[in-house]
Amino acid sequence: MVKICCIGAGYVGGPTMAMIALKCPDIQVVVVDISKPRIAAWNSDELPIYEPGLDEVVKACRDKNLFFSTEVEKHVAEADIVFVSVNTPTKTRGLGAGKAADLTYWESAARMIADVSKSDKIVVEKSTVPVKTAEAIEKILTHNNNGIHFQILSNPEFLAEGTAIEDLAKPDRVLIGGRETPEGQKAVAALKAVYAHWVPEDRILTTNLWSAELSKLAANAFLAQRISSINAMSALCESTGANVSEVAYAIGKDSRIGPKFLNASVGFGGSCFQKDILNLVYICECNGLPDVAHYWKQVVQINDYQKTRFVKRVVSSMFNTVSGKKIAILGFAFKKDTGDTRETPAIDVCHGLLGDKALLSIYDPQVTEDQIKRDLAMNKFDWDHPQHLQPQSPTAFKQVSVVWDAYEATKDAHGICIITEWEEFKKLDYQRIYDNMQKPAFIFDGRNVLNVEALRKIGFIVYSIGKPLDPWVKDLQVSI
Repeated sequence: MVKICCIGAGYVGGPTMAMIALKCPDIQVVVVDISKPRIAAWNSDELPIYEPGLDEVVKACRDKNLFFSTEVEKHVAEADIVFVSVNTPTKTRGLGAGKAADLTYWESAARMIADVSKSDKIVVEKSTVPVKTAEAIEKILTHNNNGIHFQILSNPEFLAEGTAIEDLAKPDRVLIGGRETPEGQKAVAALKAVYAHWVPEDRILTTNLWSAELSKLAANAFLAQRISSINAMSALCESTGANVSEVAYAIGKDSRIGPKFLNASVGFGGSCFQKDILNLVYICECNGLPDVAHYWKQVVQINDYQKTRFVKRVVSSMFNTVSGKKIAILGFAFKKDTGDTRETPAIDVCHGLLGDKALLSIYDPQVTEDQIKRDLAMNKFDWDHPQHLQPQSPTAFKQVSVVWDAYEATKDAHGICIITEWEEFKKLDYQRIYDNMQKPAFIFDGRNVLNVEALRKIGFIVYSIGKPLDPWVKDLQVSI
């Protein structure tokens, strides 16, 4: 029986290995992590991450051919294929701070693999890593090999949170990069055989190592670029009276452009987009390509601009001050159908409003109070370190309350900010909400999910990103 071990039981490692176990009953899959609470959660009825369909997949295989363990070295030693899915945070100090990827966890994983291995292994990069990481890992393994042979493969993940299980079951493509040597190609064929259990062969792409590593960064950069492009247009739409949804629909009908990733919003979030673009910027700078680096950096800058613009619109609309006013924040996850808050726009929006002394009442159906307060207390980029290295006692925010009901969050509020596009927010009784709010009552729709005209008929003053401005908002001066 082929044995697979995955180091890292996070958003990538857990679901990916669960799907491999489900589709390959003849393969033993073990997910290992040094975090005892995380492994305990994977072995419980309350999984550590929320992802539609994940629960069913895990429970179908767990304790059959899918196992979760803290015995890292034991299972790495026994494995034929070792996936490495550890954190690769953005460096916060030293060379490349604020842009370069910190490969500390990756390097320690590689050294551990070399130390405990007693048989030849295929080592697979699953984390998003800078181009040429495989070369560095290869050197570590080769210089500590004790006569063992290692082959390094790059197998980047292209999952979208909220649809990860669907993406794993029916991927657009599986990308495997390896050395162009007989040994390298043999390793590629071995990993290809795993995915071939359920993925059509024409969707399994093979490339050299560097192309596979760069493809992941490039894919995220292109997707984020589309979001920043439509968000840039949303600012122009507000200034001219155009409707960004109509503009997006019109350009999306062009088959060369297509309709996906053209929803204007308060900004993109998630663990990958900003991190990968900043990594790409750093790689360009290191390779003497400052103009290319500047081009990609603008994608992140427009995203920051959009979040700042949203906060300014909230404050200016409410008589240029939100001091002492209750603002309901509906949604904290970076997008619907996930509990993930990494780089969520909600953090910057909340910080902006707290800076003006607003009183925030936050509701998200999948994010805990502890997580919200931890995120608001955390320094930038700290989120991407293992939890035991993150701040453990969230700073107490007297201005922040977290509630478990949208109606409670909005009661006596002066304004509402929609930050996550949860389906339930479309179905709320807004007449009831309006009746229990301070007047004038404001709604700032950061996801363009609400019926603006229906809300205005109730009596709300509504701001919707990239849509023709409410007469009230239009008359107010705001430097955006």
